[in-house]
Amino acid sequence: MARHGENIYKRKDGRWEGRYKCEVKADGTFKYSSVYGKTYAEAKAKLAEKRVKPAVSDVPKNLTLNNLFAIWFADICLKVKESTYMNYRMKFEKHICLSLGKTPYDKLTAENLNAFIQNKLSYGLSAKYVADIAGLIRTVCRFAKKCFRYEDKSEFISIPKGKAKEKELLDKKEQTLLNSYLTADPTPSNVGILLSSATGIRIGELCALKWENIDLEKKILTVRNTVQRVKNICGNTATKLIITSPKSNSSAREIPLPEFIIPLLKNIKANSSCYLLSGSMRIVEPRVMQYRFKRILNELNLSEVTFHSLRHLFATNCIALGVDVKTLSEILGHSSVEITLNRYVHSSMERKAECMRTLSSMFTVA
Repeated sequence: MARHGENIYKRKDGRWEGRYKCEVKADGTFKYSSVYGKTYAEAKAKLAEKRVKPAVSDVPKNLTLNNLFAIWFADICLKVKESTYMNYRMKFEKHICLSLGKTPYDKLTAENLNAFIQNKLSYGLSAKYVADIAGLIRTVCRFAKKCFRYEDKSEFISIPKGKAKEKELLDKKEQTLLNSYLTADPTPSNVGILLSSATGIRIGELCALKWENIDLEKKILTVRNTVQRVKNICGNTATKLIITSPKSNSSAREIPLPEFIIPLLKNIKANSSCYLLSGSMRIVEPRVMQYRFKRILNELNLSEVTFHSLRHLFATNCIALGVDVKTLSEILGHSSVEITLNRYVHSSMERKAECMRTLSSMFTVA
């Protein structure tokens, strides 16, 4: 089976086609050619023979930032996940290509780089998002230095810093209302929402769950895949749905299931090859689950929180219950406890008041 990054696709005529870079054009972008095979293995073998990384001396000088991005994209497409690659492409095409990309690389200065950053901030983009864009430019600058011995212009870039917006969460009363509603009508979608609330799994991980990933006897949930919709650059549709590995290596994990959800899962159990949310081979994609979750919130007149807030809520509740951070971090699939504490644990005024009431008892005079 073909994997992302290999540039191998099955054609409508039944043959397998593999695309590879055959030369560098005058504008710094690559020219592609193809090999064909009756089987995937045959096309892959032919492709391996053809792929040759262009030498530094073959690359034209006086490249624009757009030229360098084109070369960098061709270089990383075999090294990163498809979702990551498309995320980079989206940021480049939407924010960099037309405004800064036409500038010759050797003409980039601290003034025009930081004017670009400030312009993005003035449009109302968050500091974190603009920092991601700046980080992408910095990566390509370092790529230019490594591959073509260009000056590293990234030292000119001032990366914006901003405080992360506090995630809005459901309060205890709202949690009770939501859980009662979902439990009273245990459809696959409702059980899926409960599962996210009770395990902290991401929405893409939930959508990718098959019954083979859920062991009701051992009461263990295994996360091995995630579902995402990404831009489609090789097909007839604007976007496409993909099933890929989780966000990071630590995101592939096993999670013990809470006792209350076992009977709910047993009531909707389907064939092992079926998806949890549909009970069939059909994927329910993340945006559909987001719509369903929003509809339930509106029906119950609850706060307008996002589906991802369930993950934050799970983390915050675990800390309130005394779960140690290392254990929580592994359940969430984080690479470090710092991510868990800094991004996923929130303190409400109610919890702060409870803390102060506990502290007050220490000052009570007998």
